[in-house]
Amino acid sequence: MLCAVTLAAFATARAATPSALLDAQWLRLHGCAQHAGAGSPLRRSAALDAASRGWAAGLPLGQAIDAAGYRAERSVALHVRGDRGAVRAALLMRACGSLTDTRIRDVGMHAADDDTWLLLAAPFHTPPARSAAQIAGEVLRLVNSARAHPRRCGYRSFTAAAPLRLDDQLTRAAGSHAQDMLVHDYFAHSGWDGSTPAARVAATGYRSRMVGENIAFGPQTAAEAVRGWLASPGHCENIMDPAFVQTGVAFAANRRGSPRVYWVQDFGAPARLARRRADSSPYQPRG
Repeated sequence: MLCAVTLAAFATARAATPSALLDAQWLRLHGCAQHAGAGSPLRRSAALDAASRGWAAGLPLGQAIDAAGYRAERSVALHVRGDRGAVRAALLMRACGSLTDTRIRDVGMHAADDDTWLLLAAPFHTPPARSAAQIAGEVLRLVNSARAHPRRCGYRSFTAAAPLRLDDQLTRAAGSHAQDMLVHDYFAHSGWDGSTPAARVAATGYRSRMVGENIAFGPQTAAEAVRGWLASPGHCENIMDPAFVQTGVAFAANRRGSPRVYWVQDFGAPARLARRRADSSPYQPRG
């Protein structure tokens, strides 16, 4: 009896599911256009349904998603006019890679007459769940792990370097710049007021002979931020430079609207310790 009820409920739910979603789920699980199927189905999102309706009503896509309260790391939109065959063909030709991307987890849609509006999205989770001190500690651990081994950064090779130490003043400088980029919605080493990394570090009272700065926009975890820096020659050089002995780490993330996350890592060599190398500059603007 329980089995019969379950099957009946499943049949009713399947019958109520729009054909566009059924086809999207089938392609998601079975794969298409040389993309292997994903291991889990898409989740129907009421917020993305609402965003689809807003988009259909004429709102710009980003505004429709924001208005629906959905925070997307990335989204894929598909508007098709035609019958089920036209929708399925569009899914195959224009959305197969996204449908089978395991980072894409949610789906929403709206249909009216012969038009279908479909949204696929990777949900954004405001990072990080842990405290700023814990995140700074995680970045420090990952950076020091990288410094512990020889590494090639672009065309330059570095030997293993001594571990960096966290410094409160460098952390304050990093935090002020991360927050400034968040508040004023920009991404650059030059501050909104025109300040340089060296000036921001000096403003905290930190006396340096050499300053460097890495910034990142978008990573949701410390591991992702450090991985991106190590893959970029300039950022990697800052991490591996043996002249740097201290560092400060900060991030800033908005809590509403389109996701924006900024990471800043400042590097310093205190004046009393650092010996400027012939090939080094007081500030290394690697961003």
